[in-house]
Amino acid sequence: MELAIATVVALLPIINPFSTAPMFLAITEGDTEAERQEQARKAVIYMICILVAFLIGGSFIMQFFGLSLPGLRIAGGILVAGVGMRMLYPKDEPEQTKAEHQESKRKRDVSFTPLAMPSLAGPGAISVTIGLTSLATNWLHFLAIIAGILLVAVIVYITLRLSTRLVGVLGVNGLHAMTKIMGFLILCVGVQFIVNGIVGVASSPDMIEGILKTLESLKTTQQ
Repeated sequence: MELAIATVVALLPIINPFSTAPMFLAITEGDTEAERQEQARKAVIYMICILVAFLIGGSFIMQFFGLSLPGLRIAGGILVAGVGMRMLYPKDEPEQTKAEHQESKRKRDVSFTPLAMPSLAGPGAISVTIGLTSLATNWLHFLAIIAGILLVAVIVYITLRLSTRLVGVLGVNGLHAMTKIMGFLILCVGVQFIVNGIVGVASSPDMIEGILKTLESLKTTQQ
């Protein structure tokens, strides 16, 4: 029980569904209530799968593919920044028939990216989940952590579901304005992800050690 509560306390502030809710409304603009519920449900399921996968085999997955947390931050930042740019400068849609419009709406799925990754199950949440594996010494501990992840998922889903009520309050014009504002903020978040990733790479011990060795070799060559 303590480990499950610790998981909720560690993950919830990082995932922060209250900050994801406005973005969820903005990127699902024009969707019906049922479509928004489906996107929220799928995003939460994807989030659970990602976190549980990294909980069980996070270190192995990152070593196998040669991934690093700064690399995940940079990749996530590029994805988020792209979403922000599309929200700020939406493309003019060509004239479509009703059938073509319905087909394009079926293909537009934002549940995995940017909702599940990197908004909900981003580099921060993944790193915390991998860190929680150090507290698990048997399979009951892993089950407790998974229970904590499921509880966080329930909180996220409820928050996203309740956020759809804002549509009726804001109206169409208010939602358009919020889309522009959130697009700018999401672009800033994406850029910050990239900056954090670059700083992480630049400040890594391997990078510093390589730079020092290069400087030493240059001094030796000059002498």
